Parts: sequence; C-alpha cells; structure tokens
Amino acid sequence: MPTRRKVLVGAAAGSVIGAVGAGWLMAPGAGRVRVVTLAVDRYEEKLANRLVDGLAQFPDTLARVRGGRVVLKPNLVEWHPDRPINTHPILVASAAEAFRRVGAREVWVGEGPGHIRDTEFLLEATGLGEYLRQLKLPFMDLNIDTVERMRLPHNLTGLKNLEIASTVAHADLLVSMPKLKTHHWAGATLSMKNLFGVLPGKVYGWPKNPLHWAGINQSILDLWSVLQPGFAIVDGIVGMEGDGPIMGQPVQSGVVVLGESLSAVDAESARLMGLNPSKIPYLAAAQSLGGKILPQDIERVGDPVVPTQFTLLDRWAHLRAV
Repeated sequence: MPTRRKVLVGAAAGSVIGAVGAGWLMAPGAGRVRVVTLAVDRYEEKLANRLVDGLAQFPDTLARVRGGRVVLKPNLVEWHPDRPINTHPILVASAAEAFRRVGAREVWVGEGPGHIRDTEFLLEATGLGEYLRQLKLPFMDLNIDTVERMRLPHNLTGLKNLEIASTVAHADLLVSMPKLKTHHWAGATLSMKNLFGVLPGKVYGWPKNPLHWAGINQSILDLWSVLQPGFAIVDGIVGMEGDGPIMGQPVQSGVVVLGESLSAVDAESARLMGLNPSKIPYLAAAQSLGGKILPQDIERVGDPVVPTQFTLLDRWAHLRAV
C-alpha cells in the first residue's frame, strides 16, 4: 500500500505534467546535446586545466563567455565538518580560473544560502572565502542583492513572477555549480534544484518557504524556465548519499559533470548516482518542457565513469535505474 508521502510526491509530479499538458508545452529543441564527464578522484589546484579542456567542447558557451561577466552559483547551504554539503571551494576556484582563461571579462561568485543566514560565516567555514580573497573574486550574497521581477513563462507554481537577484539576472552566463546529492524531498538535488539560491532571502525568507509551499518540482521548473541558465558544473568528486541534502553521508563518486543543457547534465548525473532520471519528478516533467534527459538525446563525451550506487531513503527506492 502506498504511503502518504508517496501519494503526495506522485500528486505533485502529476500536477506539473498536467499543467504542461494544459498548454504550457515548449517546442523541444532539435538534435542531441553534449555532456562532458571528467573522472576526478580528488580536489586539487590543477583541476582548472581539466575544466578548460571540458569547456572546449562547448564553442557556443565560449563565445558567450569572451568579454562577458560569468556568475558562478555554487551550492552553499549549511556547515558540518564531516558532511559534503557544499560545492567544494577548490572546484569553485578552479571554475573561476578556467572561465578567466577562456576570456571572461569578469567572474563573480554568488549564492543565497537557504538555511544559515550568516553568509560570511559560511564562506569562512567552508574555506571558500579564502579562495575568493586569493583570486580576487567578487562575491555577492544573493539573499540581500537587489532584485529583478521576472514573469514566469509557464507559471507552474501559480506565483506569476519571481524576484530574482540582480547579479544573476544580468549575468552574461550563469553557471550552476551544485554538489551531487540525494534530496529527501526532491529525490536528487542537482543543477536545476541549485537555482533556489538565486532567490533573495530578504524576499522569500529562509529556507525559501514560498517555493516549498508552491511545490518543489513546480518551483524547480519555473526557475529553470525563466532563467534559462547557460551552463552547469556538478561537483561529484565526493557526493552525498542517503538523507541529503544536509544529513547524508559522503560517497566517493569521482566525477565532474558539465554541459550547456541543465536537464541533460542532471539526467547524466542521476545515472552516475545509479538513478533513473525519468523517475525523478522534475526531470520527467522537464522533458515535456523541451528538456533533454533520454540517452538517445544526449552525447556523453569525456572520461568513462562507472556509476556509483548512491544509498537512498526508502521513500525514493523506486528511483533506482534497475
């Protein structure tokens, strides 16, 4: 017999897909999209070289980057010394260096943490603050940034508009940089879910409760659709399994995943976690909105990486690929 939680999850996914079927369908993009996987077993400074090689696979992105402002949006949530909750600072610093090398005029880092209100503490505790100083990288606390009101093209949440941090709204390229993690409400938290942090806490509070009330899956899809982020770099060198995104345990997955299509990056990341992306509600619905998640629609290049079977909470056991 299904539990109440499973019924609610199914109902949420159904409401998203139902809204899509009610006239919100975007025309799917033609052709296959490319996703790069890099086999990386540890965090080290030369990682910037690997990212430059990966970026070379995306000439359209390189054209956008040259002379422009790139905003890196890592995942900073909470702090615990023994849990890989946040995007590793070495990967963030390496991405900044890589984008500078390929011609970015400016590289910024921005995040609006959804749990801890003291962003300065989080920067110092994670070590990211020291890298920002060393590389002279400007940082914007998106929780207190000025805002731009953006009208939702599909309005799956019913919110009609979202107040987006101006630093993100005016970027030439927004790069979502999540940690590869399971998530107790969404199943998996990847580059699309990471977009929650672009909404200022001064408007939406902590932990951005209006998005949860409107539906996590619907909120993910509305954010993805209105922002149309240009790139994703997923930190899967050490991921989190079990009761993510905060209380889970470390898992050595040894991969960095990057690409222009966030849905495709998230689908391939899910497969590398041993999950079936078509069973993750927001990814299944993203396909109906023109997102690419099926293997035949994705050209995976780079290093061969063997999937790691992430431990799941019982409520998400049905997400397994087999």
